[in-house]
Amino acid sequence: MLLLAGFGRCWTMQKKYIVRLTGTERQTLNELVLERRVSAQKVRRARILLKADANGPDWTDGQIAEAFDCSVHAVELIRERLVTQGFQITLDGQPKSRVRGKVLDGEQEAKIIALRLGLPPKGFANWTLRLLAEQAVILEIVASGGHGEHFHVHRTAFRLAVRIGTRPADQG
Repeated sequence: MLLLAGFGRCWTMQKKYIVRLTGTERQTLNELVLERRVSAQKVRRARILLKADANGPDWTDGQIAEAFDCSVHAVELIRERLVTQGFQITLDGQPKSRVRGKVLDGEQEAKIIALRLGLPPKGFANWTLRLLAEQAVILEIVASGGHGEHFHVHRTAFRLAVRIGTRPADQG
């Protein structure tokens, strides 16, 4: 219940979304709070749910917000998400809806990696992402397009090439 004071009176306002955790959900949350390698956001959500549980402490939103240094609105949103979208989504957040396919095929990746492992063009000490993108277009490894497009396309291949190894030492 939320108490609202005004003009010498106190009103009680029913919460729209009541948190009622099952035994297994409560156990999962308690275990999660004790784990070491969990995101802070996930731990905060778990703690909020544990305190908001109507079958447990049943703290008010204001008490929860003050205890966990967040806004009352954030607590309300977590309550709402639990009731409307379920336990797992409340804990983990919304699943990522944007899925991108592979930008380069295996042959293109191999060519870009080979390019990266070679010596950079004259006048350059090291390969840069922009330089790799330009050379990939010049050598017709990929189709031409704007710089932003190349930046996006080659970032993955460039990082892969960097992880595989550095360029060979200059030969004389």
